[in-house]
Amino acid sequence: MPALIQQSFDKPEETRPFDPPQSGHLDLVAGGQVGRAEFAPGWRWSTNVRPIAGGNSCQQAHVGYFIQGQMTVRADDGTEVTYGPGDYAEMAPGHNAWVPEDQDGPTVVIDWTGFTTYAQPQG
Repeated sequence: MPALIQQSFDKPEETRPFDPPQSGHLDLVAGGQVGRAEFAPGWRWSTNVRPIAGGNSCQQAHVGYFIQGQMTVRADDGTEVTYGPGDYAEMAPGHNAWVPEDQDGPTVVIDWTGFTTYAQPQG
């Protein structure tokens, strides 16, 4: 392993658009291990990612940091949290999420664990 690694989200290794693409996208670096996602106002997992990934709720675990905007996440057990700028977040598999429609600008999140296969078509 190299002693120093430098990569930039300005030149990601991969970009995955949500459905439809104007609802946001995910940029990946570090071999897909770290992601930066932008979720447009009004984005919903059930509307904009479920058609890509399938399932009744997001089955990825997430450990991330919210840079901009807000997102409400509801776990399958009914627990609900609204995250915003500066928040650290851990989310177990089994949740749905959405961004307020009236928000000014996208929600931006960096995730260290849950984006490797996020928004990736399932076979």
